[in-house]
Amino acid sequence: MPLTRKAYRAAILHSIADPAEVGIEASYEYFEDGLLVVEDGRISALGHASELLAGLPADVQINHYPDALITPGFIDTHIHLPQTGMVGAYGEQLLDWLNTYTFPCESQFADQAHADEVADIFIKELLRNGTTTALVFGSVHPQSVNAFFAAAEKLDLRMIAGKVMMDRNAPDYLTDTAESGYQESKALIERWHGKGRLHYAVTPRFAPTSTPEQLTLAGKLLTEYPDLYMQTHISENLQEIEWVKELFPERKGYLDVYDHYQLLGERSVFAHGVHLCDDECARLAETGSAVAFCPTSNFFLGSGLFNLPMAEKHKLNVGLGTDVGGGTSFSLLQTLNEAYKVMQLQGARLSPFKSLYLATLGGARALRLEERIGTLHPGTDADFVVLDYHATPLLSYRLKQANSIAETLFVLMTLGDDRTVLQTYSAGQPVHQR
Repeated sequence: MPLTRKAYRAAILHSIADPAEVGIEASYEYFEDGLLVVEDGRISALGHASELLAGLPADVQINHYPDALITPGFIDTHIHLPQTGMVGAYGEQLLDWLNTYTFPCESQFADQAHADEVADIFIKELLRNGTTTALVFGSVHPQSVNAFFAAAEKLDLRMIAGKVMMDRNAPDYLTDTAESGYQESKALIERWHGKGRLHYAVTPRFAPTSTPEQLTLAGKLLTEYPDLYMQTHISENLQEIEWVKELFPERKGYLDVYDHYQLLGERSVFAHGVHLCDDECARLAETGSAVAFCPTSNFFLGSGLFNLPMAEKHKLNVGLGTDVGGGTSFSLLQTLNEAYKVMQLQGARLSPFKSLYLATLGGARALRLEERIGTLHPGTDADFVVLDYHATPLLSYRLKQANSIAETLFVLMTLGDDRTVLQTYSAGQPVHQR
């Protein structure tokens, strides 16, 4: 079969390294007038348009965006499918918020039709906001994950998800058992893991809602299928941390619970980590685990401020999470707006290039997918977004005053939202058009 080749001309920007490790100037590539060439779902060339256009065959379609910026697709390392219907729920701390809003909302996913409907809405929201890969919590019901993966497979999306395992400290209508959680997860793994661009994540909700027996079986799944992901929550809220101490008095702390049950590893992602200490960051980094920085939900639920400099000191992989529904937006641009404020409140700075890294290559590294997504290097999957400089009148006017790509990027992250995303591409195919 002949190659399917297309080219995209615009300003193009992508992260190539962590600014904390190489400095800002060496952390990105920018082409003021760039060209991205895609063949059969992968990027085949990237560079200055003036250099690449001459070598293109005359029949290659060129999509030109003179007032836009192309970046890699955004990567959301922590989000909840079944909380779509209660995003923006008012005024609670974490544990009260779970009981008042989250659990009743998640109970609806016992119904397959409801799961199918929300999966469709959820994926459309991700793509409208330029998110091409997400690490997704389902509900305790297998049908939530089946619905999500079925919808993602149709669009050839690279997505990761798992059925919540939760056998205590939750309403009876939302609990499984240690054995049923294991068996249902195993069936989902056999059906979906590695199918197309889909991956499975073992998903104990958090330590308080799983018995030692369930955590043991979660660790067993990771042993039986070594290339699985594992996702859970850690150290989000001070009341939660005290609860973990009461439930696991024999363990040294929250992270030690997960460590004891062999849940730390290169594909393990721990959401929040607001109250981690130096030793815990060091242990996470030592095992290759990652943390999802979720600024909008940590603000919204009053949990605290994530210490990014401490994570950087230990070379801990950090991705960015919207945490819908604890977060208030599917937009990683708006999430970066909040991340900037989190850093400001701690007397630290978050450069726009570090922000871009967190939303793209940093997320890919947290998921051990940097060879496939997160950059625009030739050979990687053609997952990218086109950001419109004229998406709103204010954005258009403000960007006319911008004097550098750093300023342009920062304005996109402070004033941008889903309207800024003109197009989203997954594996070279358009999956959203504003």
